[in-house]
Amino acid sequence: MPLPTPPTRKAAILDLAAYAAQATSTSSPGAPQRDAAGQAEAAASSTSPGSLPSTGSVSSGSRKASAPAADAAGRTGKKIPGEQVAVRAKRPAGTAQETLPSKAVSTPSEPAAAAVPRGQRRPAPAKVRKPAGPPKLFVLDTNVLMHDPMSLFRFEEHDIFLPMITLEELDGHKKGMSEVARNARQVSRDLDALATDGALDPKEGIPLAKTGHREASGRLFFQTTLLDIRLPAGLPQGKADNQILGVVQALRDAQPGRDVVLVSKDINMRVKARALGLPAEDYFNDKTLEDGDLLYTGVLHLPGDFWEKHGKTMESWQQGGHTLYRISGPLVPSLLINQFVYFEVPGATPLHARVIEITGKTAVLKTLRDYSHAKNAVWGVNARNREQNFALNLLMDPDCDFITLTGTAGTGKTLMTLAAALSQVLDERRYTEIIVTRVTVPVGEDIGFLPGTEEEKMSPWMGALDDNLEVLARSDGAAGEWGRAATNDLVRSKIRIKSLNFMRGRTFLNKFVLIDEAQNLTPKQMKTLITRAGPGTKIVCLGNLAQIDTPYLTEGSSGLTYAVDRFKGWPHSGHVTLARGERSRLADFASEVL
Repeated sequence: MPLPTPPTRKAAILDLAAYAAQATSTSSPGAPQRDAAGQAEAAASSTSPGSLPSTGSVSSGSRKASAPAADAAGRTGKKIPGEQVAVRAKRPAGTAQETLPSKAVSTPSEPAAAAVPRGQRRPAPAKVRKPAGPPKLFVLDTNVLMHDPMSLFRFEEHDIFLPMITLEELDGHKKGMSEVARNARQVSRDLDALATDGALDPKEGIPLAKTGHREASGRLFFQTTLLDIRLPAGLPQGKADNQILGVVQALRDAQPGRDVVLVSKDINMRVKARALGLPAEDYFNDKTLEDGDLLYTGVLHLPGDFWEKHGKTMESWQQGGHTLYRISGPLVPSLLINQFVYFEVPGATPLHARVIEITGKTAVLKTLRDYSHAKNAVWGVNARNREQNFALNLLMDPDCDFITLTGTAGTGKTLMTLAAALSQVLDERRYTEIIVTRVTVPVGEDIGFLPGTEEEKMSPWMGALDDNLEVLARSDGAAGEWGRAATNDLVRSKIRIKSLNFMRGRTFLNKFVLIDEAQNLTPKQMKTLITRAGPGTKIVCLGNLAQIDTPYLTEGSSGLTYAVDRFKGWPHSGHVTLARGERSRLADFASEVL
């Protein structure tokens, strides 16, 4: 059967005014409406026996694809480039739908873009691998896998290569109860899950997304053949680090058009690799921040023109003895929940407030309770500076379940937290007891095993707790020596000292948990402690990021930094960085110059 010949007449294009006039004059209720273009097309189809009725010059499939585009052009009154579209009049309710030409002249190889319904966004294109050359090949050192067992899946679209000596070292470190041994066992389980299919070709690699880690689109390669390792004669061939360096050199020689990079946490190994002309990098994925100065402080200084830019539409009201301000302006997008703001300009009334609500383009600020005044003392302790007042407002807030306080030595972190804990346990009876714990990492040489029970073993590590309890006991001068002794016994009966080694599986109900020296915690240990919290429990983490004693832990990879960055903006958490020391002038000067 011969194909029908396309029509020679083109659909007419009406401007918006002519279309509206014609639609008004020719409309009649209950009858189908046809515009001029449709009538012209119908006439053309009736005089041309070989043409298809009302199809223009495109096939039915093309007509269906381009109909939404033509309808969109009719609504806007604009012409779609490369198309001649007939504007269709609105069809009254109850009438049959008419087929109108949607394209007059078009190229079949250029299909029209499908229209997107109103209220919906066009779906984002699928992520594809960047075409800028082949993916990199990262050779992982054993310490990277033992430091972060999920490091296999942290390299996105790039490939991973594991030398055989790395697997041997993993096997040698898997025994024991330390965190390194647990990580080595976790890596072994992940590798076993990836290599379960025996039919996989080792030359093609194993897809890292096989076990459900979709963020890792690269492949895993094992060393299955003996490589031609050529290293300087001065390097011992039997050492594991030197064998890994030889694997990197052999891979670079075998794949000259591809970037082969060594990833190691060992500084000396990276230095040796660079000395041999091999690219080497540190493992950065475990670092929350590249620079400790970028850490969220929890405090924001308001500029001098704050009221000029935000006071025009401001609303204020009183509630529970506090003044609340609803503001809108350019500063609102940068605010976070439970962030403290202060406005201090000479000659103007100062403002110290906390962000308690952010809704769209508006934020609500709530003034603070002044804990620097003697009548608001917490267990005999008053705030001595602005940041301490901010911290006490957080510590005494029952709606804040997780609080982090950082600062240099002598800023009052432990003293304020212990005072707030005693006040809420003994006076307000909001919590049943205080649980204190810390990481047992010595500053110098280890003194060996300690005798006694769990609390007796932990007591040498809790010297800071005893010192602060002594300060709080002296604050009650009117009680006398006997009264202070009785109070001290009562206080110590409400404090429990626990070790981190026995926290797994516990649940704290209505407890005030104080984690001291939290900068020495790893992110995994921090997660273990925070997830122990049950209903009605408050957890407070204290630390100084400049005094990290745990090996291989830095300011960027500390668990305290991890917690501060992850919890910022949560309505039930808060953070304050204490800036000024209050211990003594000697301690303040030593913190600055040493």
